[in-house]
Amino acid sequence: MINNQIANQLYRPSQVRELDRVAIEERGIPGFELMQRAGRAAFELLLECWPKPEKLHVFCGSGNNAGDGYVIAALAVRQGLPVQVIYLGDPQKLTGDAQLAYGHAIAAGVPCQPFGEDNSLQTGVVVDALLGSGLHGSVREPFGKAIRQINSSQLPVLAVDIPSGLCGDSGAELGLAVQADATVSFIGHKRGLFTGRGPALCGEVFFDSLDVPADIYQSQQPVAQLLEYDRLRQQFPPRRRDAHKGDFGHLMVIGGDSGMGGAVMLAAEAALRCGAGLVSVATRPEHVPALLARRPEVMALGVNSGQELVQHLAKPTVLVIGPGLGQSPWSQQLLQAALGCDLPMLLDADALNLLAQGPLSFSSHNNDRVITPHPGEAARLLGVETAALQKDRFSAAQQLVNQTGAVTVLKGAGTLVCDGENTTICTAGNPGMASGGMGDVLSGVIGALLAQGLAPMDAAQLSVYLHAAAADKVAEQQGELGMIASDLFQPLRDLFNEGTG
Repeated sequence: MINNQIANQLYRPSQVRELDRVAIEERGIPGFELMQRAGRAAFELLLECWPKPEKLHVFCGSGNNAGDGYVIAALAVRQGLPVQVIYLGDPQKLTGDAQLAYGHAIAAGVPCQPFGEDNSLQTGVVVDALLGSGLHGSVREPFGKAIRQINSSQLPVLAVDIPSGLCGDSGAELGLAVQADATVSFIGHKRGLFTGRGPALCGEVFFDSLDVPADIYQSQQPVAQLLEYDRLRQQFPPRRRDAHKGDFGHLMVIGGDSGMGGAVMLAAEAALRCGAGLVSVATRPEHVPALLARRPEVMALGVNSGQELVQHLAKPTVLVIGPGLGQSPWSQQLLQAALGCDLPMLLDADALNLLAQGPLSFSSHNNDRVITPHPGEAARLLGVETAALQKDRFSAAQQLVNQTGAVTVLKGAGTLVCDGENTTICTAGNPGMASGGMGDVLSGVIGALLAQGLAPMDAAQLSVYLHAAAADKVAEQQGELGMIASDLFQPLRDLFNEGTG
């Protein structure tokens, strides 16, 4: 039915429509046959998720997405399941394959009724076949009312191809959108399903290629990829038996202004747990005793100024600057000193906020740099509002690369990793990660991989995945609520040791 390579490729909605056109017009697959395949795939998935639904409520719009819904309804009737189609727009005005699907449903005896405020959604499963991925602009009425009715029903929802109201290109919510429990995507994954509002609205995402010929995908270049752990893991080979700590780099974490010493400690310990050979911390002198008491393996350096830091920058091979850095004159001096050296570097948190304020610049003699902004930090760097940035995270990540020259990790649901030519999306992770210090741990992980010689893009991608996968292990064992950043240390170490023999 599918292969992993196709399932991991992400496209713009317009590209998926072109793949559909090629399959129909150039490969001779009748459009209605593809629609029937889509309807059957969705119906079979529905029964896998909800094996004995009391009733199916199929909401149909006025396009090909509606055609999929009518096929689903006909299949339900033929299997003896109670079903009703609730349509918006006159089904008599449907055209093409959608019209054929409507006639197919009527011939099967599917009861159809127009949308109204009195539609009964008391039990069963809702099928969302209202609006497809071609939606532009905000959802209009009466579709808005239908979406609100679906969401307020609290019934499980299967979205056909995409939740109605979600932008398949950017992942933005177009005014309002269906909150689905599962989404089945056809022929090619739309990139907006996996970032922005996509992860929250789609539920679990499934894919079916509808058995279109594999060679049709040569007509479209994917615009993004889902992170592939197996491929990334190959970038991290087993250690030689005669290895020593010098083989795995010396990472220095810089930050920890007054009251924020924990941030650098989290980053430093994460780096140790992920294999950095040596880890040092440059921080406020008052934090040194606590850091040494917690983790004596870390070399803790108290520095009072950027000038003091400079004398220590000859030893590390990689820098991580930003965790707990603050925005004081001390913070600015340390950032200026770090930016003045020609080392691979990760910048996070207040390092990015200080850069956004100026006058420090991101100019560099090399391109071995990674930035890891959350949406607020990214918005400050680009001089836009956070809400505006979140409406098109793909564009924002590309702009950040163009502005800084650094591999960009745009954090959030559906974290993006972009180097200007390639963009990948992480689908692992969970809401338990929404707690202080998680970003500091990620910075330490990426820094550790940079120290061990991975290229910035590879280090960022593998770290983002493993960081999220570690959080998923914690959630599976202990639940999401109450997860703290240091909970990730042991599962991170376990994940890094898998398969290293």
